[in-house]
Amino acid sequence: METGKPATINVRIAGINKFLQFIGKSEWKTTPVRIQNRTFIENVISEADYESLKACLLRDGNLRGYYIVWTLAATGARISEFLQMKAEHVYRGYFDMYGKGGKMRRIYFPTRLRESFADWLREQNIVGPIWTSTKKDGVLTPNGVGTILRSFGRRYSIDVKVCHPHSFRHFYAKQFLKRSHDLTLLADLMGHESLDTTRIYLRRTADEQREEVNRIVVW
Repeated sequence: METGKPATINVRIAGINKFLQFIGKSEWKTTPVRIQNRTFIENVISEADYESLKACLLRDGNLRGYYIVWTLAATGARISEFLQMKAEHVYRGYFDMYGKGGKMRRIYFPTRLRESFADWLREQNIVGPIWTSTKKDGVLTPNGVGTILRSFGRRYSIDVKVCHPHSFRHFYAKQFLKRSHDLTLLADLMGHESLDTTRIYLRRTADEQREEVNRIVVW
């Protein structure tokens, strides 16, 4: 029987403990599962695989897939934000998202992406929402995007574990920090409430750790 991830289990334990407290049985409370923090981040597409994926999609004339991948990787958007993108946002070069308490976050389309993407949108005569589906309701869902990305992974021999929307958000953050050490700016761009959340991207992936160890440890 599948037990679930430790974080999920802890959420359930917290709910049970609150109920026990409510019925006056606090002595029955149980302790959460201890979660070992990893010293690396997992399931992030590598730069080589990212460039290979874009090249394959472009070669095969799958421009919609090409811009899905490029947009996810070059904006750092969450999948919910990605699905709200409209053609007018690309032409403008950014769009604003409003979260809890009316807090605004601006998502930018970098110049190279914006210019190429805008040309394609004009050629396709796309106005309004960009990421629509061929289904009857015309709505593309997060699961739908995930399915599309996994199909690319299988087709182009890229590990499907890194072919998911959040992988490209991780990729955006890691690539940003390779080129800039401005953690505060990245936190703002990612929409993080705390720098502690952003600092995870200072860590290497497991593959990067292994490569670095192999490079350094030659004794």
